[in-house]
Amino acid sequence: MYAHLGDRLIVESPSTGVTRRDGEIVGLHHDDGTPPYDVRWSDTGDVTLVFPGPDARVDHGAEEKVVSTGPTSDVSRGEAADSAPVAAEAGDVGRRLAAARRSKGLSLEQVAQRARMAPQYLAYLETHTADPGFGSLVRLADALGTTYVELQGGGADRPPGQGVALRNPMLRDLDEEECRALLSVHGVGRLALNTPDGPAVFPLNYVVSEGTIAFRTAPDAATAAAVDSEVAFEVDRIDEPMSQGWSVLVVGRCRAVTDPERVRRLTESAPTEPWAGRRRTMWLAVQMERLTGRRITSVPAP
Repeated sequence: MYAHLGDRLIVESPSTGVTRRDGEIVGLHHDDGTPPYDVRWSDTGDVTLVFPGPDARVDHGAEEKVVSTGPTSDVSRGEAADSAPVAAEAGDVGRRLAAARRSKGLSLEQVAQRARMAPQYLAYLETHTADPGFGSLVRLADALGTTYVELQGGGADRPPGQGVALRNPMLRDLDEEECRALLSVHGVGRLALNTPDGPAVFPLNYVVSEGTIAFRTAPDAATAAAVDSEVAFEVDRIDEPMSQGWSVLVVGRCRAVTDPERVRRLTESAPTEPWAGRRRTMWLAVQMERLTGRRITSVPAP
């Protein structure tokens, strides 16, 4: 018998096969996952040290399904989440796991080793709707440098930057080459412009094209008011656990893209669709007339 943190220990009646008691394995005493285990029982919430008898079995949950897919499955080889986007059937937890792992530049095998679980199981979690146990998510959060709450999506509505500032922060200006490199990865930025109702800021999906910040909108959308006016466009990234981050600011005139060939190229090469939905076929482009950026890091140790 072997187990991972987060697996369930099920004690059955030897005569009927009916579950008499079950609980989550929250503690291991051997690196190979063999008994005994610390078990939090579902009926009382108490944690006890258990030496499983012949009437007990371990339920590995989703991991058993992964192993049963056979050696020819991409997921069973632990390859799918590294070589392809997250599968359409992935759950919210799986998408957050995959995004956190990729943001750290880690492979499935590296994270699985840190979290003391099989790579096949991690691949399954990233590509399928699953409900891993508390222990599994805590280990994964630790392996990814994040928190259990973040993986569950509990911090999705919390404004970033509420952590503690670095003891010795260093704020430095970015040169133009660094700014362009940080902008080159498409994503979500913020467009600031003057509207009939006053200054406003709009988050939107963007791409960098031919030295401009290009984005899609609709003729009746609020962002269409940016045409033929000077605007500001800002992109930033925050490493919440490390209290570090950077921001890049573009200031320039916004123009409508009217050349049919360029509109076609932008539409065909756009890596993402606007999150806001609706049919948005009007392309706008912001010239990078002024480009500045800043980064917060820690002061290197002497």
